[in-house]
Amino acid sequence: MVDTQVFISRVIGLPIIDASGDQVGRVKDVVCYLRADNRPPRVKGLVAELFGRTRIFVPMLRVHGVSSTHVAIQGQVDTRKFQRRETELLVAADLLDRPIERERPTRILDVAMAQVRNREWDLTTVALQATSRAGRFGFGARSEPELVSWSKVPSLVMRTGRTAAHLIAEFSDMKAADIAQELHDLEPDKLAAVVEALDDETLAEALEELPEDEQIDLIRQLDTERAADVLAEMDPDDAADLIRDLPTDVAEDLLQRMEPDEASDVRRLLIYEEFTAGGMMTPEPVILDTDATVAQALANVRKESLTPALASMVFVTRPPLETPSGRYVGAVHTQRLLREPPTTLVATLLDDNLETLGPDAPLAQVSRFFATYNLVVAPVVNDADHLLGAVTVDDVLDHMLPDDWRGDQMDEVEASEVSGV
Repeated sequence: MVDTQVFISRVIGLPIIDASGDQVGRVKDVVCYLRADNRPPRVKGLVAELFGRTRIFVPMLRVHGVSSTHVAIQGQVDTRKFQRRETELLVAADLLDRPIERERPTRILDVAMAQVRNREWDLTTVALQATSRAGRFGFGARSEPELVSWSKVPSLVMRTGRTAAHLIAEFSDMKAADIAQELHDLEPDKLAAVVEALDDETLAEALEELPEDEQIDLIRQLDTERAADVLAEMDPDDAADLIRDLPTDVAEDLLQRMEPDEASDVRRLLIYEEFTAGGMMTPEPVILDTDATVAQALANVRKESLTPALASMVFVTRPPLETPSGRYVGAVHTQRLLREPPTTLVATLLDDNLETLGPDAPLAQVSRFFATYNLVVAPVVNDADHLLGAVTVDDVLDHMLPDDWRGDQMDEVEASEVSGV
């Protein structure tokens, strides 16, 4: 059950206000994607019209609040022109005033959305209005609107059958490895349609879980701009591994088209051999200044974007705090942070027994290091005592396993499903 519903017709046209109180544009539509098993569509974001008449996409993660007078957003938004994907549903454009099949002629008067979790909204209710048959003067009498659940409107519920749209809907609640398995099993023509419809972030996460040869095939099937956007959404170490396997001219073209900051992270990893600490590391671990408190550290490791491995340890350095950082001071295990008062300085809790890895440390040395210290993440520090990044245990295992272990595993899953095991 939800306490508050917001009807889309009342959102359309509202000014969009940023954190400083300035208006950046107006709401023109609401973007959703369908989900399987009769679940209501998830609201993906808003179509906003800027003052220059350009329409952009604002993800719901940026929407801080919706009131009767405005929509409040936080953080930076991408000002690239909004381009609708095949599987996306625009509420105002596709649903409002749409006729549906019922005993009497009926149209969709409005659709309501409700916040089901923090920053997550679903379409929940549909306002329907029936009209009588036209009278002698050509006008039909309108009835009072009827509010029904989304699932009660048959023509809006997704039909069965594994079309590209149906697959995308199923993917919305699947883990990246399971999406990768689905992509691995698809026929080439359907695979192309699904890849085209997937958003960049989901495709990037799934790409990381595919065998290397399939990663290369997929990235080369995309147009260059889309390929660069997908690479930018990947973890820098995974993007670097993929770029290493591409022809030099193709790789350089993609790096040129990526955002400078994202391309810079990947280029720094490409300096090192693939099977070294520098080649496996991520340049974005949790880094804190020497005056940070336990409360600040715990707030940083709570970030949803962090993997469990990266969230298991914080690193303390002198400024700058971006890699390559200022002088490396030490590391603190998150488990230790949980046992200390929130005002304690993190720099007083360093693990004095933890050594560091050099960027050129080979895979064998890195694996022994993890085993010796019982770690899931380890710091990579250069000769100048700057923190370059961190290696996680999943990256170590990925490089220790046979080259095509992902493909073999996926084929085994497929074979077991066919045999009924």
